[in-house]
Amino acid sequence: RPRLPVGEDEGRDEAGRDLPPAPAPDSIDMMIARLQRDNFPVIDYHVHLKGGITLDEALAQSRRTGINFGIAPNCGLGFPIENDEGIYAFLDSMKGKPVFLGMQAEGREWTTLFSPEAVSRFDYVFTDAMTFTDDAGKRMRLWIPEEVGVIEDPQRFMDMYVDRILGVLNNEPIDIYVNPTYLPEQIAPDYDRLWSEPRMKAVIDAAVHNDVAIEINTRYRIPGLPFLRLAKEAGAKFSCGTNNKAEVLSRSEYCLEVIDALGLTGEDMFSPRRESKRAAPSLAGVR
Repeated sequence: RPRLPVGEDEGRDEAGRDLPPAPAPDSIDMMIARLQRDNFPVIDYHVHLKGGITLDEALAQSRRTGINFGIAPNCGLGFPIENDEGIYAFLDSMKGKPVFLGMQAEGREWTTLFSPEAVSRFDYVFTDAMTFTDDAGKRMRLWIPEEVGVIEDPQRFMDMYVDRILGVLNNEPIDIYVNPTYLPEQIAPDYDRLWSEPRMKAVIDAAVHNDVAIEINTRYRIPGLPFLRLAKEAGAKFSCGTNNKAEVLSRSEYCLEVIDALGLTGEDMFSPRRESKRAAPSLAGVR
């Protein structure tokens, strides 16, 4: 597979032992090599060091595949980083490492937990709308079926959900909206019908208006191509993201499929900026 230049010891592990030869390049490897040749930014901005994955292992994967990584800790109430001190400790531990550093902001209260100064130290900030408080005052995390409970009226749920997504996009100082169009398992089989064109356009318009990139998520294979086509037509920016679980790191397969299917270019892709709305004041009261 394509490799980044890492020096004379590329074929040996840390103990100096020879590593097995890399497998023959496949179609994914060849596409990555072609994109790199064309100066297309092949970057997975949504990688977590968890489930046994160490930074050294992530860097080794990056060298094997040619995909650069953005490493993002989970920051929010009840997550590994809950305050500025945790942010600074993480950033200090990553000094000099050849990766982008992103903040995954968790829950709607994250804007009250961290100072703008600490948040601005990251290369970029992203969040999703998978944690919110419903109209009855119930806080839920959409990936936990027991918290979501029975969805008696999927259409009404979707109207509420889109409202919460718009609240995130319009009010939270983020650079990328991740896990977009995710649905809880209770209604996920009805994805195509529930994500109607008006709902898709409402989310896309808010992302474009607020200059928030939309993640093409490999883990969940979302958003679907109809959403992404509309987003491209609207002038949205995109990012590749895995949101890896446990020890599994992908090769951004779904994102590469989308890049090919929609003919995306480097101009369509997100790039971290020096000046960002992330320095905006905390926004108390965002649902």
